[in-house]
Amino acid sequence: MKIIFLIFFYLSLNAEIKNNMFILYQNEKYEKACNLGYGDLNENTRDEEFMSLYAFACLKSDYIDRLSIPIALLKSTKESRSNAAYFSVILMQKKLLYHALVDGYDLSVFKLPTTNYVLSKIFDLYSKLAKHETRSIYLFEDEENSKITYKLYLENNDRLSKMIIEVYYDTISVQRHVYW
Repeated sequence: MKIIFLIFFYLSLNAEIKNNMFILYQNEKYEKACNLGYGDLNENTRDEEFMSLYAFACLKSDYIDRLSIPIALLKSTKESRSNAAYFSVILMQKKLLYHALVDGYDLSVFKLPTTNYVLSKIFDLYSKLAKHETRSIYLFEDEENSKITYKLYLENNDRLSKMIIEVYYDTISVQRHVYW
């Protein structure tokens, strides 16, 4: 009897965590949703709804490296496989763009799928530069809206450089994304 109660308690606790993550996500509290999911990740490896919700929350909060586990686990349904492919593209673009900025790697040889995520847009714009002299700051204009511009640069620190993408509408800063 105790075992049945414990199983029921465990299942209802997991459902409550997923529901709380969903509410946080709907209220655009992506970082909180991502962190909540991260704390309960091991208990939900077979719940693809949980994994997708967790991954989208982490994506929206710029915790791109946390996408690797959902990428590996999302495989049972067409929607899950599609989500895994989407996350894979963004994670690969992040890693390659960082490699290019830090190590001078040439990205012009790549023809990768793309997404509407800001990192993908910057990856595509940077890739079009072909071989070039390294700059401290890269400025790009959005291909669909000339009022939107992007500023890409590295913020150097003793241990690890961070890749920064700032988004401007006209001259007003509207977003700042930090990756490492």
